[in-house]
Amino acid sequence: MTLDEATKRPERCSILAVNPGSTSTKVARFVDEAESWSETIRHAGHELAPFDSIVDQFDFRLSTIRDLLKEHGDEKVDAVVGRGGIIDPLPGGTFRVDRLLVQRLKLGKPWEHASNLGGVLAEALASRWNVPAFIVDPVCVDEMAPEARIMGLPELPKPSFSHALNIKATVRRAARDLNVPWDQLRAVVAHMGGGVSIVAHRDGRIVDTSNGTDYGPFSPSRTGGLPVGEVVRLSFDGRCSKEGLKRKIVGQGGLLAYLGTSDVRQVREMIEKGDEKAALVYRAMAWQIAKEIGAQAVSMDEKVDAILLTGGIAYDSEFVRLVQERVQWIAPCLVYAGEDEMLALTQGALRVLKGEEEAKNYGDYAPKI
Repeated sequence: MTLDEATKRPERCSILAVNPGSTSTKVARFVDEAESWSETIRHAGHELAPFDSIVDQFDFRLSTIRDLLKEHGDEKVDAVVGRGGIIDPLPGGTFRVDRLLVQRLKLGKPWEHASNLGGVLAEALASRWNVPAFIVDPVCVDEMAPEARIMGLPELPKPSFSHALNIKATVRRAARDLNVPWDQLRAVVAHMGGGVSIVAHRDGRIVDTSNGTDYGPFSPSRTGGLPVGEVVRLSFDGRCSKEGLKRKIVGQGGLLAYLGTSDVRQVREMIEKGDEKAALVYRAMAWQIAKEIGAQAVSMDEKVDAILLTGGIAYDSEFVRLVQERVQWIAPCLVYAGEDEMLALTQGALRVLKGEEEAKNYGDYAPKI
C-alpha cells in the first residue's frame, strides 16, 4: 500500500510511537498530539544477555511490545513511528520506513545502537495494520555547511551527529512561541543532557554542530574535545587500551571522571555541602557550553534570533543561569527543559499524515554502490 492510499488525512490521527533504548523500550499512543497512554518496558540484563547483537533482540522486543498493546486493547492506529538510528548522513525530516531502510538499519554500522531497532520495530508493527511506518530526525542528520566539514586532516572530516530529534522539535516549539516560520528562525540550540549537542540552526537546517564525544563541551559522562597530542600519547604509552580509551571518552568522562557521578542533581548536593571541586567542575561545564554557543553563533553568518536551552540539565535553574549570563548578549535565551522524544516522533508522523510535510525516501539519499 502506498502512503497516499494509506493516509486519507483524517481530522484526528492515532499514532503509535516506539523508542528503543539500551535496556528499555518506550511505547506510547497518541491521538494527534494528546497522549493516550505511555509505558516503558524494562529489559533485565539476563533477558538481553543471550543476544549477540542489538538486531538479534528484534523478535524479543517485538513480542514485548505486542504483549503491551494487548493490555491496552490492541487498537489500530493510523501510523507507527520509531526512533531513527545511526545510519548514513540524512537531511532532517520524516522518512518512510521501507524495505531498503530496514535492511540498512539492521546492519548496525558505523556502530550498533539501540535506536536502529526503532524503524525496524515500527515497520513490523505497521505492516500488521497495513499502515505507514516512519522515523523522524535521526541522530545522523547531516545538513552541515561545506566549510563546517573541514577539519585538520583530509582523512578526518567532521561527522554530523547530534540530538537532532529534540533539537528540531525545540526549534519548531520556539518558532511557534515567537510567531515566526520554523525554517526562518535563526537559533543556536544547546541540548544539555547525558550528552551535549550545540548546533547552529539556520533556514531550517543544522549548518554546524558539536557532538560532545569527539569535540565540543564535556558532559555528565562524556569527555567532549580533548588535547589530541595527549590522547595519542595516552593511546600508545601503554596506559590505556583502545577499548579502555573508548570507554573513558564515552561513558566514563566528564562529571563522572572528576566527581564519581554523572547525575547533575548529586553534583548540586555536593556543592551545597561545600565541595569546592564539585563547584569548579560544575562551573567549568557551564563555561564550555557557553563557549560553544558563542562559536556556533559565528556559524550563523548573520544575527541570531534566539538561543534555545533544552535537555534534562535545563531543569537546573542555577546551571542555566551560569550559561545564560555569558551568552545573553548574543541573543535572548529561551528555556525548554527536558526532551519529549515520544511527542517529537509523533509530531513528525502527524506532519506527514496531515499533509504539512512530505515524507522522504531513504533511497534518495543512500550511498550508491
